[in-house]
Amino acid sequence: METYEQLLESAYKEIKPITGKSERFEVPKIEGHLEGNKTILTNLPQIAGYLRRNINHLLKFLLKELASSGKMHGNQLILQTKIPSIKVNEKIKQYTDEFVICRECKKPDTELIKDKEFLFVHCLACGAKHYVRSKI
Repeated sequence: METYEQLLESAYKEIKPITGKSERFEVPKIEGHLEGNKTILTNLPQIAGYLRRNINHLLKFLLKELASSGKMHGNQLILQTKIPSIKVNEKIKQYTDEFVICRECKKPDTELIKDKEFLFVHCLACGAKHYVRSKI
């Protein structure tokens, strides 16, 4: 019969080494273009799906933070002003930090829960529940 150390050593030989990035979650980048005085963002529904959030929630946040009016036309968001993609990406990162990433374990496996008039982020990975400070 093998000793514990021998079994452990053989188990370590069987494990695949971890390759790639240490973080499995990356905030997606916005795609779009300028058309006259308007900014057209083409992949907002895909970003909302990747973040597992309602597109209307993400849309309200972006319109408020960018101080712009806009509307969805099919799968495109049309903003009524010229806004550089760097600024939009910063706001999406800010949204992700506030409404998606768990403050305890830093994982994106969360859901939004509304309890009376308060909004909470509930982590499905560690079970933490924290209050969302931003109002939309």
